[in-house]
Order: sequence, then C-alpha cells, then structure tokens
Amino acid sequence: MISVAIIGTGNISQQHIKGYLAFPQRCKITHLVDIFPEKAEKKNADYNLGAKVSASHKEILNCADIDLVSISSPPFCHAEIAIDFLNAGKNVLVEKPMAASLEECDAMIAAVQKSGKMLSVIAQNRFTDPISGLKKVLDSELIGKVVHAQIESLWWRGHSYYDLWWRGTWEKEGGGCTLNHAVHHIDMLCWMLGLPKKVSAVISNASHDNAEVEDISVAVLQYDGGLCSKGALAQVTSSVIHHGEEQQLVFQGEKARVSAPWRVSANIAQPNGFPVFKQQNEELVSKLNNFYESLQKLTHTLHTGQIDDVLTALETGGKPLIDGEDGRRTLELISAIYKAGTEQRAVELPMQKDDPFYTVKGIMERVPHFYEKTVSLNDQGGQITF
Repeated sequence: MISVAIIGTGNISQQHIKGYLAFPQRCKITHLVDIFPEKAEKKNADYNLGAKVSASHKEILNCADIDLVSISSPPFCHAEIAIDFLNAGKNVLVEKPMAASLEECDAMIAAVQKSGKMLSVIAQNRFTDPISGLKKVLDSELIGKVVHAQIESLWWRGHSYYDLWWRGTWEKEGGGCTLNHAVHHIDMLCWMLGLPKKVSAVISNASHDNAEVEDISVAVLQYDGGLCSKGALAQVTSSVIHHGEEQQLVFQGEKARVSAPWRVSANIAQPNGFPVFKQQNEELVSKLNNFYESLQKLTHTLHTGQIDDVLTALETGGKPLIDGEDGRRTLELISAIYKAGTEQRAVELPMQKDDPFYTVKGIMERVPHFYEKTVSLNDQGGQITF
C-alpha cells in the first residue's frame, strides 16, 4: 500500500484526491498540508480521508508513513517543496508548471539524481484518447513530415480570477496564461514534435488590469528536423481572454492534416497545383481514420490516468511516462516565449545557464509589469471548470 501526502489543498487538489481514491487497494492518502489548515480540514472531511493535517510541509518531511508526495501548491514553491521531499527520500508528483524557472527545474532534477527517487510532472492531457491517439498518428508518419502546427490554448477567465492572493504576479504565479494555462498545450506540442530551433513571440495584457502578467501571447516557432520538415513552423496562441475556450492542436503534414479534436483532410493537387475541387485522397483519409479508430482506448484518463502511471512505476520499479526532463523541456519553451516577447527578438534554443531568463531573478528583473496587482484574497470560493 503506497502512502500519499498532498501538499496544497486548493481547487486542483481535488483532481489528485479523486485520482488516488480511484485505487483504494493500491494507495491511501495519509497526510494533507496547507498553509491555511482549515482548507485541508475541509477536504479531509469532504472526502472522509482520515488524514493527518499540517500547516507546513516541513512538519512531515521525516514521516515514515509517506511514500509519495503530490504537490498542488502555487507554482512559486513547487521547487522548494519537491527538493525538500526528494532529499528526505520521498517520491514526488508535482503539478504543472514544474517550476518557475529552468534553474529550479535543474535543481529538482539534481535532487532526483542524488536521492534516486522518482519525480513526475503533471501533464494530464497526455492521458486522454484524443491526445495519445494524435501522438501515435504523428509517430506513424502517415501524414508525412509536419510542415505546420497550429496550437490554440484558448481559455477565458473573468477579471476577478487574478484577485486570488498568489495569482497575477510574476513573483508568486511565475507568469500568466503562457505558463499556467498553455503549459498543457505546450507540453503536448513538445511531446509530439520536440523543441523548436527558434522562437519569436509577442506577449500582452488586454483584459486584466489587476495583474502584472500577460493574459495573451502569440508565438511562432521554427523547427528543423525530426518529425518536421526543414523550415516547418508552428503557431502557439496562449490566452485567458477567449470566450468559448475553443482549443485545438492542428498538424499539417506533407500528405494530410490531422487534429485534436480529431479531423482529417487530404487534398489532391491538379496539374497546376491547385486542389481538386471538393475531392480528397479518400484512400489516405480512410487509412488515417482506420488507424486512429484501431488504437486501444485508455483505461484511466486525465489526473487519474497519470496517477495510475505513477503508482505503477513505484510498484514495478519502472519509470513514469512523464519525468522531470519532460517538465523542464516544456518550461524551456515557455521561458523562450517570455524572453522573445520581452526582448522583442527571436530566441534560439537551447537556453544556456548564463541566460538571464534561466533564473527567477533574471526573469523578474526583465519581464513587463502590464498592471499592478491591487487585490489579494486568501480564498475565492466557487469551483474550477475544465
């Protein structure tokens, strides 16, 4: 039986709790920690956990009845908490984003190497049928090399969203929609295509004058190799100002277009290069649809799917699907978007340790404060929606 501690009992912690409760024969939640202990007590009662409640993660670092720690606290303290527990000999599952800087990511990975323990970073969308299926389609190269990707991480959050005490500041949230919302889609893009060679971007705040951070960014990425053709481009829009929250990942290949939500198109060229009117390569479309439909469905999805993967890794001595290097790769692209948007110039990857955007301090000294945060609430109530 794997004993679990959950650090941070805000809204997202419910997904962790429900995930662990889905496997009562494999794990048990034994500890809840929150700097506002009343929030932890409420979760304890709501889910009838019978867990011990603490106000600081440091109080339970040396508890022998903890095998795995789930960190669902605000981003600014992910690294400190994860490193403390890894150094104390505990395995760690940390919410996205992994940390607030590449420097912190590297310190977390170093703690993994020193302790020999496991670190996994939440990227729950990989554990969905549409995304895992799309990944397998791209890997099959049935569409040929990717020539263009269109990533739309479009969310909507009301003005009061940034009134919560830790949101809306570079110091506590680490960034805006690019880091804390589009991290999902940027992780998916990195998983499918890897890192680009060059990044250009614009970042702005168009609708939230109570936040220092951006509420929209648009990036253009240049790829060169792997599943991509030489010169392939990708567009990534990160937003919390889009009503309707239409989100999609579209990949244009040499032979066909595929996407999540799933849709296939495959044009046929006339001798003059124009597409044949209202006609497609039906053989290829059918082949892609059949391949996609033949893929085995996942038994568990989203947070529950990733928790199942982490528990299996612990039980078998294997590795989780998503580790610290995966989390770091996603943050490297996000850091490059911030650097490109701040300095208004193209940024080449990989980023080096002497780059100012490698550290939290360097980022905070350079990024724009679009507005100043004026409201700081301890709790807002309400529910999160997906």
